[in-house]
Amino acid sequence: MKNQIQQLWEGFSNLFYPNLCLACNYNAPSAGEIFCLNCIIKLPKTKHHLEKENEFTRRLWGRVELNAGGALFLYSKKGRAQRLIYNLKYKGKKEVGVEVGKMYGFKLRNAPLFQNLDVIVPVPLHWKKERMRGYNQSTEFGKGLAEVLSIPLLVNALKRNIHSDSQTRKSREERMKNVLEAFEVDRSKELKGKHILLVDDVLTTGATIEACASKILKVEGTKVSALTIAIAQV
Repeated sequence: MKNQIQQLWEGFSNLFYPNLCLACNYNAPSAGEIFCLNCIIKLPKTKHHLEKENEFTRRLWGRVELNAGGALFLYSKKGRAQRLIYNLKYKGKKEVGVEVGKMYGFKLRNAPLFQNLDVIVPVPLHWKKERMRGYNQSTEFGKGLAEVLSIPLLVNALKRNIHSDSQTRKSREERMKNVLEAFEVDRSKELKGKHILLVDDVLTTGATIEACASKILKVEGTKVSALTIAIAQV
């Protein structure tokens, strides 16, 4: 009886507060899902996890040594991936990060480039920004990956010391200047000798991944692979 009442209430609520897909903000997803079937099919996916050299790794050539790298989606203005990231970062929809992490995790299970990973490390937010947002979107992405890949998530391995403005409109030089000294390793003993999977939401110029990976690689015996939810087309 209780379940029937709950279903009736949810149906009534959806008339006024419809549960819309978080990638298109238009269609209704199936029960228990956050993306509609159309977006699951049409979200612009990459094959980076199968390619040693790809747009992600090329963007970081000569800047930092990555064992492997990739993004799940292509990010374009007014595209599905942009709406998805917007909902994750600015609309409190942290479940997007977890779900996308799971989606990528299933792809990585049998990807030769992403085997023998030891720990997942999310790019941190400054504590003021995380307190304001209520969560770190990169950590939510990492949670989904960790669940599927059965790899530990080390949330506080990196610390962000400098609170910077949005990087979206800055040049590569401005971004790099902003972030190069913004991060430090906070749990080096737990990273020593490990293959670290560094995760973030979007790769644009690569300044943040470069800065974080450079710090991690100073820890003895480490190597770094990196993943983001999306890669911006620049």
